Amino acid sequence: QVQPVESGGGLVQPGGSLRLSCTTSGGSFSSYDMAWFRQASGKEREFVAAISRTGGVTYSIDSAKGRFTIARDDAKNTVYLQMNRLSFEDTAVYYCAAGWPTRPSSLTYDYWGQGTQVTVSS
Repeated sequence: QVQPVESGGGLVQPGGSLRLSCTTSGGSFSSYDMAWFRQASGKEREFVAAISRTGGVTYSIDSAKGRFTIARDDAKNTVYLQMNRLSFEDTAVYYCAAGWPTRPSSLTYDYWGQGTQVTVSS
């Protein structure tokens, strides 16, 4: 059974940085497109960033461009989300997703992690 597991969340001050990690056990990590989504309290889950199974193509929402970087290490079965210049609006539970979505930003990934909380607060 394929199970993504996120780590690296926590409390950070505005302007700070965090690096999220997601390690996937089971299955074939290198065959999956990978993505990060987030869900703020009372809001719908939204796409943040994605990376293709080859690692050659990445996508991100406009608010993440220039601040967040997605990367993968197939040798470690891990995808990362480096988040810089965090703001209050980035507070959310961040979810890792793996699989073969209909498009990178959709919710149609096959496997989901349980999420890790990121709180930006002074």
